[in-house]
Amino acid sequence: MALEVTDANFEELSKNNDLLVIDLWAEWCGPCRALSPVIEDLARQYAGKAAIGKVDADANPDICEKFGIRNLPTVLFIKNGEVADKVVGALPKNAIASKIDALI
Repeated sequence: MALEVTDANFEELSKNNDLLVIDLWAEWCGPCRALSPVIEDLARQYAGKAAIGKVDADANPDICEKFGIRNLPTVLFIKNGEVADKVVGALPKNAIASKIDALI
């Protein structure tokens, strides 16, 4: 299951995981709802290799502000505390998986 990433736990998760993949989403966003099962599948697939979580953009404005998020869904790939890659939009599972594979 994907981690729940919040303004309160983001820094700790970022520091404690070599690779943190976060999906920034909102309840009102149709493409975000389409991406949600993909993120859940990837969280199971990469368990123990990468931390994969979801950020409710409406409830966690600090993360959105920190990374200048303007469009949803946005997936950030944070390696060793720094953004290593970013995708905007609901990409297919294999496209996101290949980005994860390149970073682990």
